[in-house]
Amino acid sequence: MLSLLGKSHRFCDGVSRRSFLQLGGLAVGGLSLSQLLQLEAQAGIGRSHKSVIMIFLSGGPPHQDMFDLKMDAPAEIRGEFSPISTSVAGIQICEHLPRMAHMMNKFVPIRSLVGSEGRHASFQCMTGWPTTQQPPGGWPSFGSVVARLQGVAAAGVPPYVGLSPKMKGSFWADPGQPGFLGQAYAPFTPNNGGAANLLLEGITLDKLTSRDSLRNKLDKLRSAAESDASIAGLDAYQQQALGILTSSKLADALDLEKEDSVLREKYGGGSLENAGYGDAGPLTNDYLLAARRLVEAGVRVVSLAYGRWDWHGRPHGTAFDNARDHLPRLDRGVTTLIEDLESRGMLNDVSVLVWGEFGRTPRINKNGGRDHWPQVACALLAGGGIRAGQVIGSTNRLGEHAKDRPVHFQEILATLYHNLGIDVNRATINDLSGRPRYLVDHALYQPLKEVV
Repeated sequence: MLSLLGKSHRFCDGVSRRSFLQLGGLAVGGLSLSQLLQLEAQAGIGRSHKSVIMIFLSGGPPHQDMFDLKMDAPAEIRGEFSPISTSVAGIQICEHLPRMAHMMNKFVPIRSLVGSEGRHASFQCMTGWPTTQQPPGGWPSFGSVVARLQGVAAAGVPPYVGLSPKMKGSFWADPGQPGFLGQAYAPFTPNNGGAANLLLEGITLDKLTSRDSLRNKLDKLRSAAESDASIAGLDAYQQQALGILTSSKLADALDLEKEDSVLREKYGGGSLENAGYGDAGPLTNDYLLAARRLVEAGVRVVSLAYGRWDWHGRPHGTAFDNARDHLPRLDRGVTTLIEDLESRGMLNDVSVLVWGEFGRTPRINKNGGRDHWPQVACALLAGGGIRAGQVIGSTNRLGEHAKDRPVHFQEILATLYHNLGIDVNRATINDLSGRPRYLVDHALYQPLKEVV
């Protein structure tokens, strides 16, 4: 529950829109809430701007236990899970992802993700670039680039929000940095204090009535910006902060208590405690619901970390013990998110990406786990108007390397830029020296021709 609460919109008779919808058949001639939402979607009410939700699986998800099972491989590689057929002929995925299997016509599994540095960090997923040979100030994250090029979509709502909380493993908690673009294009991070609930920096509307409180808060924001090496754009940063602090739209989006309880239950909730053995983020589907509410409110890019996928084995359970816990939760949360977006007429506008920093070793180690494997990994795409219901790429018989159609990190980000209406062959951003920089290495990497 969010501490900053705003007033909901009310009709002329004093009834809130939410209360009006809750009246259901009593108010509108027998129409249910779901029917009302369907009519809204058909009429274009609430239809979104172009946006992206990036779900980062902290630690590196096991490609051969999710979307690329190897049943012809030896037992020490094959693992414990079986494949199941999906709604798309010829595509099979893990038995612990039954809802994704049923909805495979909405998804594109990528089985041949390459280009990982092998580092435990979200950096490459957030930027597309390696950590080596960075320009002064560092590469900006995808969300920061979008914020710079497309700006604010709704007054009082930041273009870029990072939902990842503070973690012991800070390399996973990074929601994406602005790099050489400066602090004005950093993500808004409501959870970076490590709070269990979605908080807006501890500010309430009551506090906003106090000029002293507001002034003190802005002073802290200014200090945070000035502590950064790049303070260009400080005025924009402060202006954005003021807009956030004085608008209830963002607060309403983060306040999940305002969401329909039936839909919240459908998402599946989850624990707000750090997942796994303490150094990664929570395994909670509330963040997925919050992401939908944020893009609906006007956020262009939402990033979030989900669970702990670094499964080396005992004493923290085998890779398969952990997968039996994580996979059904991810399956429920992501499929509900896709259904939710579609029911609101938003799915063609909102791109959803699920991935991690690398894959896992084909051979299961002596502790029942899989170790780091940067040679190949997996990803999952949905929404954004892509041609779904297909699989891209393949690996060899043992899942060791890409066999057909290797897909680079930058190709996936180029696809997301394309979905937002940004041409990676033309768009540039200036670094600290004034040199124009392309968003990806466009001579090598273009949007995925299979889906755009």
